[in-house]
Amino acid sequence: PKALPMAREPMLLLAVTDFVANSAAFTYFTAGALHRNISSNMIPQKFPLQLRTKNMGVFSPQLQERYGDQPMELHLWARQQPLVSCHPDALHGTLFSSAEAFVVLPNTTRVPVFLLNIDANVTGTPTITRNRLGGTVRLTGVWGVLWIPCKAGLSLLQVKRLETLLKFGLWLFGVPRANSECCPHSAP
Repeated sequence: PKALPMAREPMLLLAVTDFVANSAAFTYFTAGALHRNISSNMIPQKFPLQLRTKNMGVFSPQLQERYGDQPMELHLWARQQPLVSCHPDALHGTLFSSAEAFVVLPNTTRVPVFLLNIDANVTGTPTITRNRLGGTVRLTGVWGVLWIPCKAGLSLLQVKRLETLLKFGLWLFGVPRANSECCPHSAP
Protein backbone atom coordinates (compact mmCIF):
# COMPACT_ATOMS: atom_id res chain seq x y z
CA PRO A 1 0.00 0.00 0.00
CA LYS A 2 1.17 3.46 -0.87
CA ALA A 3 0.06 6.71 0.70
CA LEU A 4 -1.00 9.26 -1.89
CA PRO A 5 0.37 12.79 -1.50
CA MET A 6 -1.88 15.53 -0.16
CA ALA A 7 -3.06 17.96 -2.84
CA ARG A 8 -2.22 21.55 -2.01
CA GLU A 9 -3.33 22.88 -5.39
CA PRO A 10 -5.51 21.57 -8.23
CA MET A 11 -3.82 18.54 -9.78
CA LEU A 12 -4.43 15.22 -11.46
CA LEU A 13 -3.08 12.24 -9.59
CA LEU A 14 -2.90 8.93 -11.43
CA ALA A 15 -2.00 5.74 -9.60
CA VAL A 16 -1.71 2.42 -11.41
CA THR A 17 -1.13 -0.84 -9.59
CA ASP A 18 -0.05 -4.24 -10.85
CA PHE A 19 -3.62 -5.42 -10.27
CA VAL A 20 -5.11 -2.73 -12.54
CA ALA A 21 -2.49 -3.24 -15.27
CA ASN A 22 -2.81 -7.04 -15.22
CA SER A 23 -6.62 -6.80 -15.17
CA ALA A 24 -6.45 -4.72 -18.35
CA ALA A 25 -4.04 -7.25 -19.92
CA PHE A 26 -6.38 -10.09 -18.93
CA THR A 27 -9.36 -8.27 -20.46
CA TYR A 28 -7.61 -7.62 -23.77
CA PHE A 29 -6.30 -11.20 -23.88
CA THR A 30 -9.61 -12.92 -23.11
CA ALA A 31 -11.48 -10.61 -25.51
CA GLY A 32 -9.17 -11.74 -28.34
CA ALA A 33 -7.92 -8.21 -28.95
CA LEU A 34 -4.26 -9.25 -29.04
CA HIS A 35 -4.32 -10.63 -32.61
CA ARG A 36 -2.92 -9.09 -35.78
CA ASN A 37 -2.59 -10.38 -39.34
CA ILE A 38 0.17 -9.00 -41.54
CA SER A 39 0.01 -9.53 -45.30
CA SER A 40 2.76 -8.96 -47.83
CA ASN A 41 1.13 -5.74 -49.10
CA MET A 42 1.42 -4.20 -45.59
CA ILE A 43 5.24 -4.30 -45.62
CA PRO A 44 6.79 -1.03 -46.92
CA GLN A 45 8.23 -1.52 -50.43
CA LYS A 46 11.58 -0.06 -49.30
CA PHE A 47 11.98 -2.62 -46.51
CA PRO A 48 14.83 -4.95 -47.56
CA LEU A 49 12.97 -8.17 -46.74
CA GLN A 50 9.52 -8.59 -48.21
CA LEU A 51 6.95 -11.12 -46.97
CA ARG A 52 7.31 -13.42 -49.97
CA THR A 53 8.57 -16.99 -50.32
CA LYS A 54 11.61 -15.95 -52.40
CA ASN A 55 12.74 -13.62 -49.59
CA MET A 56 12.16 -16.22 -46.88
CA GLY A 57 14.48 -18.60 -48.75
CA VAL A 58 17.29 -17.16 -46.61
CA PHE A 59 15.70 -18.91 -43.63
CA SER A 60 14.21 -21.98 -45.33
CA PRO A 61 15.34 -22.62 -48.93
CA GLN A 62 12.55 -25.16 -49.42
CA LEU A 63 9.95 -22.39 -49.32
CA GLN A 64 11.18 -20.86 -52.57
CA GLU A 65 11.84 -24.26 -54.14
CA ARG A 66 8.34 -25.49 -53.34
CA TYR A 67 6.28 -22.32 -53.87
CA GLY A 68 8.34 -20.06 -56.16
CA ASP A 69 7.64 -16.37 -55.57
CA GLN A 70 4.32 -16.30 -53.70
CA PRO A 71 3.07 -13.76 -51.15
CA MET A 72 2.97 -14.76 -47.51
CA GLU A 73 0.97 -13.78 -44.43
CA LEU A 74 1.86 -13.72 -40.75
CA HIS A 75 -0.81 -14.28 -38.13
CA LEU A 76 0.34 -12.92 -34.76
CA TRP A 77 -1.36 -13.51 -31.40
CA ALA A 78 -0.72 -13.64 -27.67
CA ARG A 79 -0.27 -17.24 -26.45
CA GLN A 80 -1.01 -16.21 -22.91
CA GLN A 81 -1.91 -13.11 -20.97
CA PRO A 82 0.84 -10.46 -20.91
CA LEU A 83 2.34 -9.87 -17.47
CA VAL A 84 2.72 -6.30 -16.26
CA SER A 85 4.55 -4.91 -13.23
CA CYS A 86 4.37 -1.29 -12.08
CA HIS A 87 7.41 0.62 -10.88
CA PRO A 88 7.68 4.29 -9.91
CA ASP A 89 9.37 5.23 -13.19
CA ALA A 90 7.83 2.78 -15.69
CA LEU A 91 5.58 -0.15 -16.49
CA HIS A 92 7.43 -3.37 -17.33
CA GLY A 93 5.74 -6.06 -19.37
CA THR A 94 6.39 -9.53 -20.69
CA LEU A 95 4.65 -10.56 -23.90
CA PHE A 96 4.15 -14.19 -24.89
CA SER A 97 3.36 -14.32 -28.58
CA SER A 98 3.22 -16.66 -31.55
CA ALA A 99 3.52 -16.02 -35.27
CA GLU A 100 2.26 -18.48 -37.85
CA ALA A 101 3.41 -18.02 -41.44
CA PHE A 102 1.27 -18.94 -44.43
CA VAL A 103 1.99 -19.05 -48.15
CA VAL A 104 -0.88 -17.47 -50.10
CA LEU A 105 -1.47 -19.51 -53.25
CA PRO A 106 -2.89 -17.95 -56.47
CA ASN A 107 -6.36 -19.36 -55.62
CA THR A 108 -6.12 -17.51 -52.22
CA THR A 109 -5.68 -20.76 -50.28
CA ARG A 110 -3.38 -20.28 -47.30
CA VAL A 111 -0.86 -23.05 -46.63
CA PRO A 112 0.68 -23.06 -43.12
CA VAL A 113 4.46 -23.40 -43.27
CA PHE A 114 5.85 -22.62 -39.83
CA LEU A 115 4.98 -21.43 -36.34
CA LEU A 116 7.25 -19.29 -34.15
CA ASN A 117 6.91 -18.62 -30.45
CA ILE A 118 8.42 -15.24 -29.59
CA ASP A 119 8.59 -13.78 -26.09
CA ALA A 120 9.65 -10.20 -25.38
CA ASN A 121 10.19 -7.76 -22.52
CA VAL A 122 9.04 -4.17 -22.96
CA THR A 123 9.20 -1.08 -20.79
CA GLY A 124 6.68 1.74 -21.01
CA THR A 125 7.50 5.13 -19.55
CA PRO A 126 4.63 7.58 -19.00
CA THR A 127 5.12 11.21 -20.01
CA ILE A 128 3.16 14.42 -19.64
CA THR A 129 3.68 17.00 -22.36
CA ARG A 130 1.66 20.22 -22.47
CA ASN A 131 -1.19 18.76 -20.41
CA ARG A 132 -1.22 15.54 -22.47
CA LEU A 133 -0.64 12.13 -20.96
CA GLY A 134 1.37 9.85 -23.22
CA GLY A 135 4.34 7.58 -23.05
CA THR A 136 7.13 5.79 -24.82
CA VAL A 137 7.73 2.08 -25.27
CA ARG A 138 11.14 0.42 -25.35
CA LEU A 139 11.97 -3.16 -26.29
CA THR A 140 14.30 -4.55 -23.61
CA GLY A 141 14.63 -8.15 -24.74
CA VAL A 142 13.43 -10.83 -27.14
CA TRP A 143 13.94 -14.52 -26.47
CA GLY A 144 12.43 -17.94 -26.84
CA VAL A 145 12.25 -18.07 -30.63
CA LEU A 146 11.09 -21.60 -31.39
CA TRP A 147 10.66 -22.91 -34.93
CA ILE A 148 7.97 -25.51 -35.51
CA PRO A 149 7.55 -26.65 -39.13
CA CYS A 150 3.90 -27.12 -40.14
CA LYS A 151 4.49 -28.73 -43.52
CA ALA A 152 6.34 -32.01 -44.10
CA GLY A 153 9.53 -31.55 -46.10
CA LEU A 154 10.54 -28.12 -44.80
CA SER A 155 13.84 -28.23 -42.97
CA LEU A 156 14.57 -26.43 -39.76
CA LEU A 157 14.64 -22.70 -40.07
CA GLN A 158 17.88 -20.87 -39.39
CA VAL A 159 16.57 -19.52 -36.08
CA LYS A 160 19.44 -17.19 -35.19
CA ARG A 161 19.02 -15.24 -38.44
CA LEU A 162 15.27 -15.05 -37.96
CA GLU A 163 15.63 -13.98 -34.33
CA THR A 164 17.92 -11.14 -35.43
CA LEU A 165 15.41 -10.14 -38.11
CA LEU A 166 12.52 -10.21 -35.61
CA LYS A 167 14.43 -8.01 -33.16
CA PHE A 168 15.24 -5.60 -35.98
CA GLY A 169 11.61 -5.60 -37.18
CA LEU A 170 10.26 -4.95 -33.69
CA TRP A 171 12.78 -2.18 -33.16
CA LEU A 172 12.18 -0.62 -36.60
CA PHE A 173 8.38 -1.00 -36.89
CA GLY A 174 6.77 -2.34 -33.70
CA VAL A 175 8.23 0.07 -31.15
CA PRO A 176 7.75 3.22 -33.31
CA ARG A 177 4.15 2.20 -33.99
CA ALA A 178 3.49 1.65 -30.28
CA ASN A 179 5.06 5.03 -29.54
CA SER A 180 2.95 6.76 -32.18
CA GLU A 181 -0.16 5.21 -30.60
CA CYS A 182 0.89 6.25 -27.06
CA CYS A 183 2.07 9.75 -27.82
CA PRO A 184 1.29 10.73 -31.44
CA HIS A 185 2.45 14.36 -31.14
CA SER A 186 5.88 13.77 -29.68
CA ALA A 187 9.12 13.28 -31.57
CA PRO A 188 10.70 9.79 -31.42
